[in-house]
Amino acid sequence: MSTPSIDLNCDLGEDAASIRAGHDLALLGVVSSANIACGGHAGDEWTMTQTVRCAIEHGVAIGAHPGYADLANFGRVSISMSADEIVAMVAEQIDRLACIASALGACIAHIKPHGALYHDAMHSATIAGAIARASMVVLRAKRGQSASPILVGQAAAPALEVWRSLGATVAVEAFADRCYLPDGRLAPRTLAGALISDVEAAADQAVKIARGELAQITGGSGRIDTICIHGDTPGAMGIAVGVRAALEQSGFAIRPVRIA
Repeated sequence: MSTPSIDLNCDLGEDAASIRAGHDLALLGVVSSANIACGGHAGDEWTMTQTVRCAIEHGVAIGAHPGYADLANFGRVSISMSADEIVAMVAEQIDRLACIASALGACIAHIKPHGALYHDAMHSATIAGAIARASMVVLRAKRGQSASPILVGQAAAPALEVWRSLGATVAVEAFADRCYLPDGRLAPRTLAGALISDVEAAADQAVKIARGELAQITGGSGRIDTICIHGDTPGAMGIAVGVRAALEQSGFAIRPVRIA
């Protein structure tokens, strides 16, 4: 019997000071996929280049992490936009990262929306469809008409079926460092205790997610392809190390998403 595997992803490249301090680069030695800020909510040419280069060195899958173009609010506030405006915004961000990755001999493996754009897309067919269209426009221009982007979205969210219907490949995600409400939604960051900063608690939640034991998170499907750790969660490095160790001790190999 083959060893079960799961991806461990992290949102990175969002703060130049964090990169200079070595925080982001250290996390790339632990996770298997990086969602790299590409100029919307955060990130610039330097942060993208440094993060992509280090991801390549560690064999970490490179993902685009587009968000609402709103640096002041870190992309965490919803913005009313038409579908075409979202397509243009997301495509521009993905293309910026794709060009940097290509110059360094790599390519984008997946796309995961950030912040408010992520949450809006999960329950809006219009926004989810716009993200899929933008991803296809950029990646097919780079790789040809047969390219199918991997889009990362929250387990049980309506967006997943929207993406599949449009021909995208879907990676189903859950979070090690976020609390969930009883109905399976993420607890808003404004609620006390919404973030899990305790290493043991995050590791325990990650293992239960990987085993399919938390039905309220998986929507009853039991299938999770990737587990997220936020790079800006307090104690993120310790959480990442603890989560990875717990998953490996439970028999899971940590590998980037590979979906047939």
